[in-house]
Amino acid sequence: MAGYSLAENFAQHFQIKFANTKALRQEAFKIRYGVYAAELGWEPENERHMETDECDDYAFHCLLEHKRTGVYAGCVRLVIPPSNQPELKLPFEAHCLESARKDVIDSTQLPRGSFGEISRLAVLSSFRRRENEKNVPFVLKSINPATVYTEEERRNFPNIAMGLYIAAVALADICNHRGAFVMMEPRLNRRLTRFGLPFVQCGEEMDYHGIRAMFHLERSGFCSHLSPELAELYQKIFNDLSNQMFLVPFANPLDK
Repeated sequence: MAGYSLAENFAQHFQIKFANTKALRQEAFKIRYGVYAAELGWEPENERHMETDECDDYAFHCLLEHKRTGVYAGCVRLVIPPSNQPELKLPFEAHCLESARKDVIDSTQLPRGSFGEISRLAVLSSFRRRENEKNVPFVLKSINPATVYTEEERRNFPNIAMGLYIAAVALADICNHRGAFVMMEPRLNRRLTRFGLPFVQCGEEMDYHGIRAMFHLERSGFCSHLSPELAELYQKIFNDLSNQMFLVPFANPLDK
């Protein structure tokens, strides 16, 4: 809508929700199943229609709700290896540690509980798919899905994935983390860098559902490089999540 900022327009249609109940976490698992198992075939199908792994027990989860319909459009999680159980690992450490560039940063030498990995970001196809779009869990560009959503709502769809990325970084910020890792395509990193999230590559490229590598974002880059419009959106999401959470520095899901 003319005269509205990106943050105001986004907030008019969407709301970030901290998944602090079993029911809400299961909504995230259902979205992940719909995208990663049923749609893309990257994970096995199951009768529960929920995609989960061992890291979910020590991760914070977020959902993005479409306000008018109440539909959860997407999800993301921040996996936090807890300080009191050092044997638990990031997804990257469990599956791709051999590709790590320890000369850039060595996650195994960082204090557990002081960092996390952004992962399992997924957006329902009805909120992102173009007719020729496939084999991607989300997009960060213009889309035009043929849905029942209004034209004004569809104009906001390209911001969904960015909103979820910002939510994950805001979670790390709220937790007072020194940095955050993410496994992604180098071309996606270039796009995030243009948006003001300057992740630095800290792993060799490998073929994992396409060419991907591990990247790291220092705490100093959580929001200081964002454009004014994205900085406003970041503050809005940060405040919304802060109001939904009761945390202390270095808090993580298994520290009770």
